[in-house]
Amino acid sequence: MITVENLWDVLIAHQGETFYTTKGLPFTYTIKGGEFFTERKKKSITRATFEKAFIKVQEDTLHTITGPKALNVFGAPYIFAMFRHLEILPGKPSA
Repeated sequence: MITVENLWDVLIAHQGETFYTTKGLPFTYTIKGGEFFTERKKKSITRATFEKAFIKVQEDTLHTITGPKALNVFGAPYIFAMFRHLEILPGKPSA
C-alpha cells in the first residue's frame, strides 16, 4: 500500500520507465534528491508537491479529482499520470 511516507521511494523505483499523460504524451523521469525531473519540463516537481497532491487525493472522498487540473499543483499532468499508474487514482493506468 502506498502512503505519503513511502510515496517518494515508490517513485524512485519507477524512474526511467515510460509513462503517458492523459493527453497520451509519453514521458520518463529521473529523481535527484527531492526533485522529479521529466524531459518534457524545464522545471522540477518537488517531493513536497507530490505529497501535497497525494494528501489531496486521499481527502477526496467524493472522487471529484477526475483530471490533472483538479489537483491544482505545479506539474499536475505528470503527477496525475503517476498517480493513475500507481493506482492511487482510479482509472486506466498509463502503459
